[in-house]
Amino acid sequence: MISLIIPCFNEQDALPYFYSEICKILDQMREEYELIFVDDGSTDKTLITIKLFAENNKNVVYFSLSRNFGKEAAMYAGFCNARGEYVAVMDADMQDPPCLLPEMLHILKEKEVDSVATRRISRDGEPLLRSWFAKQFYKIINRISDADIVDGARDFRLMKKDMVNAIVKMGEYNRFSKGIFGWVGFKTYWISFENVERIAGRTKWNFWKLFKYALDGIINFSQMPLSIASWLGIGMTGVSVIILLILIFRRLYFGDPVAGWASIVCIIIFLGGLQLFCLGVIGQYIAKLYMESKNRPHYIIADTNQEQIEKIG
Repeated sequence: MISLIIPCFNEQDALPYFYSEICKILDQMREEYELIFVDDGSTDKTLITIKLFAENNKNVVYFSLSRNFGKEAAMYAGFCNARGEYVAVMDADMQDPPCLLPEMLHILKEKEVDSVATRRISRDGEPLLRSWFAKQFYKIINRISDADIVDGARDFRLMKKDMVNAIVKMGEYNRFSKGIFGWVGFKTYWISFENVERIAGRTKWNFWKLFKYALDGIINFSQMPLSIASWLGIGMTGVSVIILLILIFRRLYFGDPVAGWASIVCIIIFLGGLQLFCLGVIGQYIAKLYMESKNRPHYIIADTNQEQIEKIG
């Protein structure tokens, strides 16, 4: 069986197009399958649309979360409940081309790999500034962390069950799936494709949300920010000692008084800002530890037809 996980948040306009296309592809593949729709607390008619799919297709399973927990939690809910030997995750906006699925399954069966992943080789249609920051993010995180994240990598991938089980075992609350996919290892084959615009609806990701997501990824998979804060402290201490020695030398040998309250104020403000920056970095890690220590559930299911599907099966 192939399990397809589709996290959805306010995708009522895109879902009919996606469902029609994915069913056509799966029928051509002639494989047993289940479509796992995870409604991530949508406020439109997304859940109603999914329930209509389920009424007409016994292979449709849906999980409606009690509120919007975020895409990472929705994906994790799908991973935890997938029953197939092969598991894929893809978006409902058609930016993950369903037509790639047969090729991905063929590669996974024929080659000695555990995952077939996709990456965009272009960012046509995206704002230039956002594209530039995205490229810099991939460069930075690959240099400072153990996670292997390919530039342009999408969440769209098809995996064997063993890899999915390894991902589920990583039960951390603060999740960054792109990093988790790389961290767990396993052999991955990459497929490249041109950027595809969403078929309908509006993107839920703005620049600020993407920036926070990137920051979470760096903090979750690297201790480098803490090291930078430490080295900044050591470096500034060394600079301060050198400047102090120079001032003492000037005063003792040249009688040159130290003048200028403005420069002193600037130095104090600079050092104060540097200290606050370092405290902020430390605070981010403490906040992550705080959330992990609460051991809250990643998601809460408010409605599902899973039991009905299992009875039918």
